[in-house]
Amino acid sequence: MTEARIYQPTKTAMQSGHANTRRWVLEFEPSGRKDHDLLMGWVGSADTLGQVRVKFESKDEAIAFATKKGLDFKVHEPTRRRIRPKAYADNFRYQRPS
Repeated sequence: MTEARIYQPTKTAMQSGHANTRRWVLEFEPSGRKDHDLLMGWVGSADTLGQVRVKFESKDEAIAFATKKGLDFKVHEPTRRRIRPKAYADNFRYQRPS
């Protein structure tokens, strides 16, 4: 049986906001290795579940979907970023750390 993972995607390096990181995603773990086609140079696989990516508004919806379909799943909790408040004026402080 294939295993699915449920996670909240991180923001990309080109993204400054958190617009696409609110949803939860259910993806299937790869069940086989990918093959290299020598003639065309393509990389492919017979595993069609690797193409499935289902998005949900909440973690509970994703878990309910996986249990309803009888899937084995793992939930990967996101690590929260700690934002340190900064001020532009701190750059010009007298006792600024070097």
